[in-house]
Amino acid sequence: MSEFWIYYEIGLRHVLNIRAYDHVLFLIALTVPHAFKDWKRILLLVSLFTIGHTLALLLSVFGVIVIKVNLVEFLIPITILIVAIFNLFTAGKSSKHESISIVGFITLFFGIIHGLGFSNYFKSILGGSPQSKLLPLSEFALGIESSQIIVVFVVLILSYIVQTFFRFSKRDWTLVMSSFVIGVVLPMIVENEIWNR
Repeated sequence: MSEFWIYYEIGLRHVLNIRAYDHVLFLIALTVPHAFKDWKRILLLVSLFTIGHTLALLLSVFGVIVIKVNLVEFLIPITILIVAIFNLFTAGKSSKHESISIVGFITLFFGIIHGLGFSNYFKSILGGSPQSKLLPLSEFALGIESSQIIVVFVVLILSYIVQTFFRFSKRDWTLVMSSFVIGVVLPMIVENEIWNR
């Protein structure tokens, strides 16, 4: 049981790491257009990320897919930028009739890209055959899912406070936070090593 907590905690810390804020930025961009009443939709999106992340780690552990780290490090902020820009164009519009497919696909893709970015480290902390890594991988995925739910919950609480007590409209809050995310992510793209080739 203590081994479960080791990999679960690694999953928690993977997201709740102040130095790895790209993940939190993505969750902010994913969550700000929503409210507590949208919890099923948000849980589905968060789970799609975890599925993509776990799938990428699984494919990497079994040697099915290998991708250059600098390409992954470039694609991570691109996916965050796409979600934030999507928010700018859809802010204030009703999401009841909106298909989850666009944001869902981007979320799944981000999960895959982020999982590939973490795969080298994950393989280095686990020895043995690929089959022996399946249980730790699922424990790690549970930690990822839990930490994402924590971040989403914090963003939803902050959104509620800003919209209720400071009278921000949902549209304005989405625009401000999405613009903030874009402002943080653009330097990550511009300063990426991919441009130094």
